[in-house]
Amino acid sequence: MFGDLHHLSHHAAWRRQLEMLLESAGEGIYGIDLRGRCIFINRAGAEALGYTPDEVLGRNMHYLIHHSHADAELMPVHDCRIFRAFKEGRGCRVDDEVLWRRDGTSFAAEYASYPIREEGRVVGAVVTFNDITERKRTEAALQAAREDLERRVSERTAELSAANARLQQAGEALRRLSAHLNRVREEERAHIARDIHDDLGASLTAMQLELNWLRQRLEDDAKVCAHIDAALDIGQTAMGAMRRILNDLRPGVLDHLGLWAALECLLQETESRSGLLCLARIAPEVERCRLGREAEIAIYRIAQEVLTNVQRHADAHRVDVDAHAQGRTLVIAIGDDGRGMGVPATPTSFGLLGMYERARALGGELHIDSRRGFGTTVILTLPEVLA
Repeated sequence: MFGDLHHLSHHAAWRRQLEMLLESAGEGIYGIDLRGRCIFINRAGAEALGYTPDEVLGRNMHYLIHHSHADAELMPVHDCRIFRAFKEGRGCRVDDEVLWRRDGTSFAAEYASYPIREEGRVVGAVVTFNDITERKRTEAALQAAREDLERRVSERTAELSAANARLQQAGEALRRLSAHLNRVREEERAHIARDIHDDLGASLTAMQLELNWLRQRLEDDAKVCAHIDAALDIGQTAMGAMRRILNDLRPGVLDHLGLWAALECLLQETESRSGLLCLARIAPEVERCRLGREAEIAIYRIAQEVLTNVQRHADAHRVDVDAHAQGRTLVIAIGDDGRGMGVPATPTSFGLLGMYERARALGGELHIDSRRGFGTTVILTLPEVLA
């Protein structure tokens, strides 16, 4: 049927049937023989190229509409994918080239070329094409928008990274400030404790000695002796209060005997004051370890804060302190059997904030495990502190 395509293209009856089929298509369609000459083209295709169908028939389609790249660089015939496709007997679909109009302008085109076969051999090709200028423009706009978005995201990410770095620096500065304030506070407490011990303690002791001397001289006057005994009792109470205040300000046993002895004394005092049953389990390998002055003070203050919270809020009957080693990591757990609490995701009370900051200053972590009705356990973990 297609043995003589040029002859068939001029056959009137064949042309009428072909034209009816071709004109019903909205995209451009044309056929070429093995020499690249147009043997048919529909009106939509010819108009898209700026021609009438009769002006295109018989002309070499490569040199007419496909002669150059988008940058106007000439495209040799052997580089034309339309010819390469049908000469190699395979189809192709392309959307990255341009076709050229009669007026010398080009448009972005999507085309497909498929070989026409007769009795097993290729005798030509049929090509369909569309003007995809708007699609390419939309794609370019989308790509530009995407690149602009990526640029803005990159800039915003850089800004956020810089802000995050500044926040980290500020946080680190605040942690250093917090650690410094804790040191200054402890030094001030120690100074106040020494002053109270040296001045007020000496005065109370001297007053008691004087009252005892006076009582011995006035043994015969029962009424005066009763007043002296009352004054001695007041002095003894003041001495006890002073020792308690001194111990809260700076427990001497912490400086002289170390953390573990100080914690045991703290538990004994808590038990005597509140009636709580306080038990301590300190592993021997931990008890032999000294952690350094500042670290021991910080741990003692954390334990002191925990016990204060237990007495104020927990409604507990028992407190257990457990200190043990996990390799070179020290783990201290203080648990009660009280009412428990809802642990805030971010602590807001100054007591909790102080405990967390002290733990961070030591290079450790503080974790609070609690459920309402099941007590509370505060766990302090200090890595790489044990020998």
